[in-house]
Amino acid sequence: MFTELPFLKRFQAAASAGFSGVECMFPYGHDASVLAHAREDAGVQHVLINAPVGSTGATHWGYAALPGSDADYERSLQHAVEYAQTLGCPRIHVMAGVTDGGSEAETRYIRRLQHAGSYAAEFGIDILIEPINTFDVPGYFLSDVPRALLMLEKIDHPHVKLQLDIYHVQIMTGGLTRLIEMAAPVTGHVQIAAVPARDEPCEGEIHYPYIFTLLDAVGYNGWVGCEYRPKASTEVGLDWFEPYRRGTTGVMNERNSGGCR
Repeated sequence: MFTELPFLKRFQAAASAGFSGVECMFPYGHDASVLAHAREDAGVQHVLINAPVGSTGATHWGYAALPGSDADYERSLQHAVEYAQTLGCPRIHVMAGVTDGGSEAETRYIRRLQHAGSYAAEFGIDILIEPINTFDVPGYFLSDVPRALLMLEKIDHPHVKLQLDIYHVQIMTGGLTRLIEMAAPVTGHVQIAAVPARDEPCEGEIHYPYIFTLLDAVGYNGWVGCEYRPKASTEVGLDWFEPYRRGTTGVMNERNSGGCR
C-alpha cells in the first residue's frame, strides 16, 4: 500500500488515512534511525517487519528451513532484531524458504525457530511464522495452518507465534471460521486481502466484516495488517476502511496497520 509515494512518505500517508500502525516487509534499504524518525513524526507504531531474505532462487523466500544456510540465517535474524529494536517493532516474521518438507527440513526449521524465539525474547520481540499458499509460492515449506500449528507445538516457545494471513488460508484450505478458532491461542498477527485478486478486502470470496467480528469473538486483540495491492491509488480504494478509521467506532478501531510495503 501507498507504493505510489516515496517510501519515507508512506508513514505519514498511512497516519493521515487513519491507520494507527504500519508494517513493512523489508525496511533494510533505509537506515533504521531514519525510519524511526519517520514513524515518530507520523505518530504511528511500527508493528511488523520481515527478517531479510536472499535475492534469488529459494533464498528469496527465507532461510529457516533451507539446508546449508546457517550463516545466512544467523545474519538475517541478527539484522532484523537490530532494526526492530531501533524501530520499536515488537514482531519479526522469519520466512521458511522454498524446500522439501521432509524430516530433515522440519528438524532444521524447528531448531532454528526455537533459537530465533530465545534470541528475540531477550529484546522483548516475538517471532512469527506464516503459512504461504503454494499457488503464489510453489514449494514453500510452510503452506497451511494445520502444519503451522503442528510446527508451533513442536517449537514450543512462548515468543514464536502464528502470522495468520487470511488470503493465504482461504486459497489453501478455506474453512476460515474453524481455522481462526483453532489458531486463536497462538495467533500473533493477522493480515487481510481479497481473494482471488489480493486487492481491497471488500469483494471476492471473503466477507471481512464477519471475519473481523469473529476475531473479536475468539479474543484476538492484536493488529490487522492490510497486505493487499490496491487497484488504483491506495487512498482511492479505502472506502471499505471508513468504519474502522482511527477515531471512529468499529471492531478494528485503534489496531489497524497499513502502508509501507
